[in-house]
Amino acid sequence: MSRVYNFCAGPASLPEAVLEIARDDMLEWHGKGLSLMEMSHRSPEVVGVTEHAEQTLRELLGVSADYAVLFLQGGASTQFAAVPLNLLGDKAGADYVNTGEWSKKAIAEARRFGKVNVVASSESTNFSTIPAQDSWQLGADAAYLHYTPNETIGGVEYFWTPQAAVPLVADMSSTLLSRPIDVPAFGAIYAGAQKNIGPAGLTLVIVRRDLLGRASTHCPAMLDWKVAADNDSMYNTPPTFAIYLADLVFDWLKGLGGLAAMETINRRKAEKLYSAIDNSSFYANPVELPSRSLMNIPFTLADPALDKLFLQESEAAGLLNLKGHRSVGGMRASLYNAVSEKAVDALIAFMRDFEQRRA
Repeated sequence: MSRVYNFCAGPASLPEAVLEIARDDMLEWHGKGLSLMEMSHRSPEVVGVTEHAEQTLRELLGVSADYAVLFLQGGASTQFAAVPLNLLGDKAGADYVNTGEWSKKAIAEARRFGKVNVVASSESTNFSTIPAQDSWQLGADAAYLHYTPNETIGGVEYFWTPQAAVPLVADMSSTLLSRPIDVPAFGAIYAGAQKNIGPAGLTLVIVRRDLLGRASTHCPAMLDWKVAADNDSMYNTPPTFAIYLADLVFDWLKGLGGLAAMETINRRKAEKLYSAIDNSSFYANPVELPSRSLMNIPFTLADPALDKLFLQESEAAGLLNLKGHRSVGGMRASLYNAVSEKAVDALIAFMRDFEQRRA
């Protein structure tokens, strides 16, 4: 077997150590005679895995008992609707920051349920910057403030936490577990799993308990966070195998030394690739220096006519999924937690070789 280096923006690489455990558990989990994915979600085995996953996640992030941790389905895109349905309450609308394509999708969905005040936007800079908070036009009566800490397509990331007098809500799909965060600063955090958490199909929501019970009367039970919390994420059958894999990922992260250790590794990986880009006249990154993402690094070639050849040759070299998002073009390397430094070194070596041959 020969595994390639996968730079996909999602579903993304999973740690090989986790995949090996899952492989060995596939036919029979812990001597039970069947796979965990075949067991009832209410069995002691699956309940135990879910409880362990929640506890380890709480340890990694420092999540107190003041917050509910929910294992849901539907991806972050479903939470674009769940957020206003759960948090608008008697308010007419909410504040949103627009720093990229995922911010725009969240804004568009929220407009179905109330008024959206876009407090700031970096669309005029082609989403290559993050507006300073002193330029934001916050609403006078907003229910919450929503932002996207990392935009996978444009490759911009906040390295600061917005200040708000209302609950702060974040779509952390592409940054959660990549580095420590200040959970008490947030009212709610949500994330699709397929970047740093586990396989596609699982969605995490971390919500302050005092915000539960505010859902609109029109909110479906499946989107009501209080219903999920009251039923320990088992109002319906949860994605049990995805939770099991996430549990293994959480253990893997804990074994590495936690999120501070993971951040050190991630910064080292990103700095290597940004340095290779910046020290070349052949490649370029469009994002302002303070806002460059650790997770998603877009870059362009000096001659776009070489894009197709670059992708063909990189794939032949075992470097997969480097094509940039269709909305922006160019290239993109996603350096999520499970992407090794060895993979980044191999990518840089290929880029230098390609430049020498094609410049």
